[in-house]
Amino acid sequence: MKTRAAVLRTLGASRPYADSRPLAIETVTLDPPGRDEVLVAIKAAGLCHSDLSVINGDRPRPLPMALGHEAAGVVEALGEGVTDLAVGDHVVMVFMPSCGHCNPCAGGRPALCEPGAAANGRGELLGGGKRLHDTDGELNHHLGCSAFAERAVVSRRSLVRVDPALPFAKAALFGCAVLTGVGAVVNTAGVTAGQSVAVVGLGGVGLASVLGALASGASPVVAVDLSEDKLALARSLGPVLTVNAADPDAVDQVHALTKGGADFVFEMAGSVRALESAWQMTRRGGTTVTAGLPPPEATLAVNVVDLVAGERTLKGSYIGTCVPSRDLPRYVALYRAGRLPVDRLMSGTIALDDINTGFDRLADGEVVRLVVEFPG
Repeated sequence: MKTRAAVLRTLGASRPYADSRPLAIETVTLDPPGRDEVLVAIKAAGLCHSDLSVINGDRPRPLPMALGHEAAGVVEALGEGVTDLAVGDHVVMVFMPSCGHCNPCAGGRPALCEPGAAANGRGELLGGGKRLHDTDGELNHHLGCSAFAERAVVSRRSLVRVDPALPFAKAALFGCAVLTGVGAVVNTAGVTAGQSVAVVGLGGVGLASVLGALASGASPVVAVDLSEDKLALARSLGPVLTVNAADPDAVDQVHALTKGGADFVFEMAGSVRALESAWQMTRRGGTTVTAGLPPPEATLAVNVVDLVAGERTLKGSYIGTCVPSRDLPRYVALYRAGRLPVDRLMSGTIALDDINTGFDRLADGEVVRLVVEFPG
């Protein structure tokens, strides 16, 4: 079968991407689904900073690669062994497939699946191998999804069925931004009502963390970013206090607003400097959580006396420490109840052919989440 897909062949293209066009929209060959795999017609796919970090070379991946990992679509065909989905089902993609058998999976932590991480690193599907080809050979899969395409073959373990009444453009956001941002608050940190929260970095994931904190009853909730537009958006989500990260006394402002530092501070900017600020904004005995992904060589220097004497905690959070089949339906239910207004994260929709311009807008901080919509 033929499908159009956004293919990345080189890293670190010059800006603007509208001119250098790092993502080429190509017609490629897609194999039928193998055992435990599913063919999905993509209906909507979000532009995420994780995609951007591959394009700009911050997080190298094997090339050539069909990009995209945050998406929703419709099941078109089932591979052998898939019995719990049906053609026509609406599904959301999850970018970490879980085997269900390794130690992390068996321990209830599928986000840390070892075979899934290894397959993603090789640009393969969980079951092994690649299903995308061009005239020169195989194309690598992006995080088991390759969702900037009209169709994709993915592992059954990369899909969660959702209510068909949920619009595709909104459903797509649940697969990355919401699972990661809300999950960091409710799963990784376990924030409860009345605890103070600060969120550093207001992209899609960071703003989802703000929503998660509000839904959890955190108070106060402080949002920190360099963009006044994003700070205004954060304030519009509910009782949210804001601090401009460019202010020389930004850390002191957070301490004042939270009476000595926040119980939980979430770093979602993917910057060591932001993580250092988040650490400083956290109260003694508090927890700093990071879901940001800076370049692989980035390191953090921590004062050990401060760590020990302050009984401080520093935690990483990957995909919000999620159990996708459990969490995604819960978050959708909160959205339907009006307690998790995920649609406020959407900045607009674009066509696949406009994807390079879309990544320019994301890189410039002009948008929170742009979504590629596919016709039909």
